[in-house]
Amino acid sequence: MMMQMVGRFAEFERAMIRERTSAGLAEARLEGRVGGRRRKLDDKKRREIAESVISGRESGAEMARLYDVSEPTVSRIVAKFRQQEAHQALE
Repeated sequence: MMMQMVGRFAEFERAMIRERTSAGLAEARLEGRVGGRRRKLDDKKRREIAESVISGRESGAEMARLYDVSEPTVSRIVAKFRQQEAHQALE
């Protein structure tokens, strides 16, 4: 019986921690802070990568080496850039 009570207290404490964490994250978002890792490349560098790969001046592998990022990162940047261009063309 004692172990069951200790277990219930542990569950209750975990629920309280989860609630406080969620409230803190929500408050931080309202203040304009975002979590996670900072971006390695700014928007100017992302645009340069996308334009170079799309125009054929440089390959994705070359741009990845130049900016010290992985090839999948370059592929994601190019795909997002193409998606944005397509979206703007529809407007």
